[in-house]
Amino acid sequence: MKMTSAQAAKQLRKLIDRFNTLTAKERSTSTFLASLGEDVESLRPEYDYAAMQKQQAELETQIRRLRHAINIFNTTTVIPEYGFTIDEMLVFLPQLSNRVKKLGYMRDALPKAREENRYTRGGSIIDYRYANYDIRQAEADYQAAADELAKAQTALDVVNNTVEFDFIF
Repeated sequence: MKMTSAQAAKQLRKLIDRFNTLTAKERSTSTFLASLGEDVESLRPEYDYAAMQKQQAELETQIRRLRHAINIFNTTTVIPEYGFTIDEMLVFLPQLSNRVKKLGYMRDALPKAREENRYTRGGSIIDYRYANYDIRQAEADYQAAADELAKAQTALDVVNNTVEFDFIF
């Protein structure tokens, strides 16, 4: 079966959801309570231990194989605009996001700002915090990093939604 990484991720979520549903069903039906004097058999929920274990094992195998196929795809498929594998891009994107966030704080700083002094309230000493960098350069770097982040996310999206790989259930 051919699928894209985006399709595989959706299929993986479905398999995990089915597994979690089976696990919840097992939790609620594998044991039950009955008071003394009640007819235990009339209260016994339907539960087939062997069938449940088999279904869960089959889903675990499908999940494991699909995750492995996605991992291989991610470590071997190169994003042309960057020369990175998807795996590398998945490391680069959070790094770039953190850089954008940091530069956003730096760009928003004032060249000189009064510092609140918690220890000497009412004192006559006033402290100021000074930016020790060019705020305009931080703004330019922020814009460049934000643009690069958008470009990198789009490049990853294109590959994840267009490049197919083979997977056998």
